[in-house]
Amino acid sequence: MRSARPVLALLHGWGMNARVFDALAARLAVDFELRLLDLPGHGGRAALADNTLDSWGDDLARQLPAGAVVVGWSLGGQVAMRAALDHPETIGRLVLLASTPKFVADGGWAGGLAIGELEAFGAALMSDPEATLVRFLSLQTRGMPGQKALLQQLRQTVLAAPPAEAAALAAGLAILRETDLRADLPRLTQPTLVLHGALDTLTPAAAGAWLADSLPAAQHVELARAAHAPHLSHVDEVAIAIARFAHG
Repeated sequence: MRSARPVLALLHGWGMNARVFDALAARLAVDFELRLLDLPGHGGRAALADNTLDSWGDDLARQLPAGAVVVGWSLGGQVAMRAALDHPETIGRLVLLASTPKFVADGGWAGGLAIGELEAFGAALMSDPEATLVRFLSLQTRGMPGQKALLQQLRQTVLAAPPAEAAALAAGLAILRETDLRADLPRLTQPTLVLHGALDTLTPAAAGAWLADSLPAAQHVELARAAHAPHLSHVDEVAIAIARFAHG
């Protein structure tokens, strides 16, 4: 018999796995039928033959019933936005957690990471994937109180599942480097919660505010002392915000 609780899917970011949502899931399990999902090539899943943002969005939609609520963190948020644009009958509501329509900064977009910094990850990835991931994790906690403990928690999450495949890591970096969803946002009409940390240096808070302002039906919550992983550093606040939004 199908559960009467809404389906809530949680999709992680680059190089991570679904275990990063364990603490958040424990707080949401009473109210939702949870789906903790791994991106292709992550967490023990095989990579797809075609690893693009479009194919990853299609992959997400195939795993969900109509009207699901999707929480996408960082890269997972970009995948969730793509799925919502291409499969509006499947994605009923969105929670964009520390995500952005465009990850890389350029002359017309200041709310992102410098392209040189992202390219450095790509260059180092094949020679030492583990060290590259650890460096990326340190960026996710940079600038916030309790960084050392949170960084250790993220590292343990990476190690809790099989490592991501090299092909999937490279594809994910390509998606982060190339994706620009800004022109598509007016078509993303699902109710959306944009949840961001004010101390986020990877996807700056200004990007979250811009995203919320550009979506037709968005709410914006900014956590003053959170960085790029608010579901770990501020798990209770994030759980409350998601539950209120999803049941609203």
